[in-house]
Amino acid sequence: MPLEFAMSLMSALEFVLWAALGVIFWRKGLHHRFPAISIYLALRVISTPVLLGLLYLQAQPWGHGYFPLYFYAYWGAYLASAVTLFFVTLEVFRSVLASFAGLLRLGTIVFRWVALVSAIASLATVSYSHLSVMVIPDIAYALMRSVSILQLCLLGFLCLCMNALRLSGRELAFGTALVLGFMSANDFIHALLTSKTTDLSAPVQLAYEAIILLSLGVWVAYCALPEPARKPMVVPANSTIYRWNEIAAALGHGTQVAVQRPANSFFLTDVERVVEKVLTRNLQGNESKS
Repeated sequence: MPLEFAMSLMSALEFVLWAALGVIFWRKGLHHRFPAISIYLALRVISTPVLLGLLYLQAQPWGHGYFPLYFYAYWGAYLASAVTLFFVTLEVFRSVLASFAGLLRLGTIVFRWVALVSAIASLATVSYSHLSVMVIPDIAYALMRSVSILQLCLLGFLCLCMNALRLSGRELAFGTALVLGFMSANDFIHALLTSKTTDLSAPVQLAYEAIILLSLGVWVAYCALPEPARKPMVVPANSTIYRWNEIAAALGHGTQVAVQRPANSFFLTDVERVVEKVLTRNLQGNESKS
C-alpha cells in the first residue's frame, strides 16, 4: 500500500473518530459536565472538513488564490484549539478535585499562575524582530507547546495521586487526561524527529498519525463505556489528603489558629493554678484587715 494512500485513509479515519467521539459525547449528555471538551470536539469536527476542502482547492493548478484563506483558517483553528485545550485541562483538573473544596480552590489558583508563566516563557522564545504574518505559526506553536506541558503535568499528577484522590482509572476525567497526555507526548516526539516541512508521506508522519488514531480510539471507548458509580468521598480524619485539604481551605480566609497545649505540660498548669490561689488568698486577707 503506497504511503500517500495510507495517509489519506488514516486522515479520513481520524475525522470519523472525531465525529464519533462528538456524537457519543453529546448523546450521553457529557457536554453538560464538560462544556470545554464539547467546544473542543465541535471545533475539531467543524474545522477538519473545511480545512481539507480548502487544502484540496489550493492544491489545484488554478487554486493559488486559496492559499491565504487556507493559511488563516488553519492557524486560526490551531490557535483556537490551543486556547480551548487550556480550559479542557483546567476542567479535568477541577473535576478530579471536586470532592476537595480547599484543594480545588487553591489548586485552581496555582494552575492559572503556572499556565500564565508557561505561556509567557513560551512566547518569549518567539522572535519578534521582523513582524509579519509568518509570526502567527511561531506564536501558535509556542502556545500549543505550553498547553502540552500542562497536559503532561496533569497526567503525571493524576498518576501519582490516584490512590489519595480515590480516582478510578475508568473515570472519564482520567481517560481524557490520559489521551491528551499521549497526544502531547506524541507531538513532542514528532517535533524532535522531524521539521515543520516534513513530507506527509514520511514514515515518521505515518507513525505519528497511527498514535493519534490509537489515542482517539481509547477516548471513544472511555466515552462509550459506562463510568463507575460515583460514591461519596470518605477519607479518615488523620489522612494526609484530608489535612492538606483543611490547610488549603484555611488559607486566605483569615482564620484564627487555636494552639493546643501538649499533654505533657500538666505540671506547669498545676503550678499556675497554685500561684493563682495564693495570690487570691493574700488579696482577701489584705481586704479583711483593712
